[in-house]
Amino acid sequence: MIPVQGFEGQTVAVLGLGRSGLATVRALREGGAEVVAWDDGPRAAEIAEAEGIELRKLSRPEAFEGVACLVTSPGIPHLYPAPHPAIAAALEAGVPVDNDIGLFFRSFGQGDWAELDTPPKVVAVTGSNGKSTTSALIAHVLEHVGRDVQLAGNIGRGVLDIDPPADGGVVVLELSSYQTDLARSLTPDVAVFTNLSPDHLDRHAGLGGYFAAKRRLFAEGGPDRAVIGVDEPEGLFLAGQLSVAPEDDRVIRVSSARKLTGPGWLVYARKGFLSEYRKGRQVSSIDLREVKGLPGAHNHQNACAAYAVVRTIGLAPRVIEAAFHSFGGLPHRSQRIAEAGGVTFVNDSKATNVDSAKQALRAFKRIRWICGGLQKEGGLGPLLGDTGEVMKAYVIGREAADFAMQLTGVETEVCTDMATAVARAAAEAEPGETVLLAPAAASFDQYDSFERRGEDFAAQVEAVLGGQAQG
Repeated sequence: MIPVQGFEGQTVAVLGLGRSGLATVRALREGGAEVVAWDDGPRAAEIAEAEGIELRKLSRPEAFEGVACLVTSPGIPHLYPAPHPAIAAALEAGVPVDNDIGLFFRSFGQGDWAELDTPPKVVAVTGSNGKSTTSALIAHVLEHVGRDVQLAGNIGRGVLDIDPPADGGVVVLELSSYQTDLARSLTPDVAVFTNLSPDHLDRHAGLGGYFAAKRRLFAEGGPDRAVIGVDEPEGLFLAGQLSVAPEDDRVIRVSSARKLTGPGWLVYARKGFLSEYRKGRQVSSIDLREVKGLPGAHNHQNACAAYAVVRTIGLAPRVIEAAFHSFGGLPHRSQRIAEAGGVTFVNDSKATNVDSAKQALRAFKRIRWICGGLQKEGGLGPLLGDTGEVMKAYVIGREAADFAMQLTGVETEVCTDMATAVARAAAEAEPGETVLLAPAAASFDQYDSFERRGEDFAAQVEAVLGGQAQG
């Protein structure tokens, strides 16, 4: 646990008693704060009683008398489309609002750090797609060489629930726009921006607000090194803002779409090969085509970002390459779950938006595509240019018929539920084809998370294949 500093003897309010909220309560108490809390869920009283927490309805005008700070869980709106009543009440009362990420950064580095030979580092990863894989890959490479590393944030443990790092330890944080938008303190040693595509637009009042939330990690965080994906205009702009000169190697530009040139520090993947350039000269090259845990150009971008990070930490290219080959990938992200009769079954349930589904479609050939779900803003138009390898689409979700109608030029079948889609795709697939779950939509019309959707896909594949499947 990371005890929260700066609130000893003061009262702090916590809004939301999920995983991050409960970890925040415990870390605040460990640091000497008094805690009151509120959660709109039906189990709030039960959770509070089990933890010995005083429940206080924080939307009341008098709720913030004597309160030093309100700490809110990341999923609770604080500005758009409208602030939660408790957050509005705190702002009216002049009470600062923060989240667990802000508390982590204000508290990290306390205690016995003066006795450490090598201060621990924090690597923070944000962006629209690839955050989890990039974060996990960084942690995997560091584990491979025996470094003390912890994975936290949106993946792994809650940020305040981790152990105080050892000498030379590294904490790798995956951070969403919800987390970077509100945190009052952001001070990573290395910060990563993977890419940007439209997502969570209602929460940020548009694409500009969404990018601004991501940008805070760099503009206000002031990292020693910044690893920036420059395949979108926003990343290119951010890299330009952070650099003081073309040769400024505090900014490492990465790409999976083109060869990068210039005098700076560059890492790019082209035709399956990762290349590192510094001061206009090639430093190393890695063949990514045989790295089974990182299929497709989108994963090659993740590999470039992770490679750049661990290079800043001092690892050699050949060591990184060896670690890449032992990376198994993450569940629900281009995850090969079975093969039978020459047909491969891939679970990319995490492809919850058009851009991530587009990358999945680019990664495989001859695809039986299972898609559909709760559609996001913008429609499916941007996806249609990447459906050339789709043999047929099997559409699920409560609005499957409408989803299918948008897939112009693609043979479709409205299946509605996962069991039907998997059965039909498996029955029609031929050797050399891939049955790919890449929904291009959120899961909440039928499932409570993309993980549950991916698990259902895997279960239906197992049911259809029986004993034929090979892992």
